[in-house]
Amino acid sequence: MNPHPLALWLRRHGGVAHRTEALRAGFPVSVLRERARAGEVRVLRRHWLALPTAPHDLTEAARLGGRLTCLSLARRRGWWMPESTPGGLHLHVRPGSASPPVGAAWDGRIHWSIPLAPVAPTDLRVAVEDALAHIAVCLPWNKALILWESASTQEKLSPEVLRGIPWTTVRARDLAHATTGLSDSGIETDLFALVRGWRVPVRQQVMLAGHPVDLLIGDWLVAQADGFEFHTQAKDRTRDIAHDAELRLRGFNVMRFSYHQIVRDRRAVADVLRRAIAQGLHTRPGRSTHGQR
Repeated sequence: MNPHPLALWLRRHGGVAHRTEALRAGFPVSVLRERARAGEVRVLRRHWLALPTAPHDLTEAARLGGRLTCLSLARRRGWWMPESTPGGLHLHVRPGSASPPVGAAWDGRIHWSIPLAPVAPTDLRVAVEDALAHIAVCLPWNKALILWESASTQEKLSPEVLRGIPWTTVRARDLAHATTGLSDSGIETDLFALVRGWRVPVRQQVMLAGHPVDLLIGDWLVAQADGFEFHTQAKDRTRDIAHDAELRLRGFNVMRFSYHQIVRDRRAVADVLRRAIAQGLHTRPGRSTHGQR
């Protein structure tokens, strides 16, 4: 049996839609009730229609009367997700609204706040700005910064725009000023966060020998974040090794750190970089200097 046009319409709308949108699309109330009785469509809180196969996060948001925010919105939009980030559903609810009917075993978090940016009543997601505000107070600094950097890159939110938003918490304002919008990956953000407060010059994505480097500390110390998700092909590994060799020939001191080092052994990475700076490797070229930058 072919799916009903209402089911096809819901599928095109992500599996969940507000009742008023279905009415505006030309489906009469009688059809909505008929499809609900037939079990082809679920009715949530009287106002939401969902397919049985609809995504769990969206149906839960509709059932509980909230909107996806924080980590739930970040996952749905495909932002970089730091390792060991907790799961669970994160919902936004306006102050003064009825408490969502969650049970004692519910795995999630409710964020009560006045929205920074408006969204339509028929939307189950908060604006990106509100998700960032909730991330700022929900996660440790380093993990929050990774998500802010990802949002800046993927949502095309420049650091200048982020800094112009009237954030309501000190944490969010600090993250807005720390976001550079230059990171290519979450672990590059993590690596940059290690050294940005050390009072030594550090730049991201500097072009050297024809390719960008993740970090240039001072004038001569290059730190590369070797994320496994970006080096799954032999040709990529070969390119990186060749680039490192060319940098060394030009006098740069190159250090490459693996994903596991940066994520799971941050202290050891920080110690290595501190020792390199203590030796002055960031202010003087290597012993063999050939050519120019």
